[in-house]
Amino acid sequence: MNWNRNIRRVHRWGAIIFFIPLALVVGSGLLLQVKKQVPWVQPPTKKGAAPSAIPIQTWEQILATVQSVPEAQIHEWSAIDRLDIRVDRGIAKVLSHNRWEVQVDLATGAVLQAAYRRSDLIESLHDGNFFGEGAKLGLFLPNGIALAILLLTGMYLWYLPIRSRLRKSSRAKFPPQAKPS
Repeated sequence: MNWNRNIRRVHRWGAIIFFIPLALVVGSGLLLQVKKQVPWVQPPTKKGAAPSAIPIQTWEQILATVQSVPEAQIHEWSAIDRLDIRVDRGIAKVLSHNRWEVQVDLATGAVLQAAYRRSDLIESLHDGNFFGEGAKLGLFLPNGIALAILLLTGMYLWYLPIRSRLRKSSRAKFPPQAKPS
C-alpha cells in the first residue's frame, strides 16, 4: 500500500465529489464576508434624525410606516419576520417575510430606506438550512468533514516535495559511510 498515492487519490476524489457543495459554501461565505460593504447583499444601515435619542414612534406608527412601502408587502404584524431596534442609530429595521428591509427613523417616523436584503438567503445557503434539515446534516456536515480532510491531505501533499528536498540535501551533506567489514 503506497501511502502517498492513497493520499493523492483521497484528495483528488474528495475535491471532485464535494466540488459543488464546497463551491456553494465558499462562494456564499465570501459574500457574507463583505455584506456590510456591498449594498447588494445587505442594505447599509442609515442614521436617524436624532441618533441615541429616546424613540418617540409607537409600535402602531412603525407598522403604519412600513405598510406604506408596497414592496415589503406588510399589511399586519404577522407579515414581519424581524424588528431590529438600533437605538445608537435612531432607527428600526423591519424585515418582512419576503426579505424586504424597511428602515424607519424613530424620531420622525420617516422611511429612511427600503431595500431587498439578500444576506439571510445567502446565510441559509451557506449553512444548508435553505435545503432543509436533512440536507444540512446529510450533505453539509459531511461536506465540512470532507473540507477538513482535503485541508489535511493538501497540507501533506504540499509538504512532500519539501521533505524530499530536505532528504536530498541531507544526503549530499552527509553521504552514507561505508560499514566496516
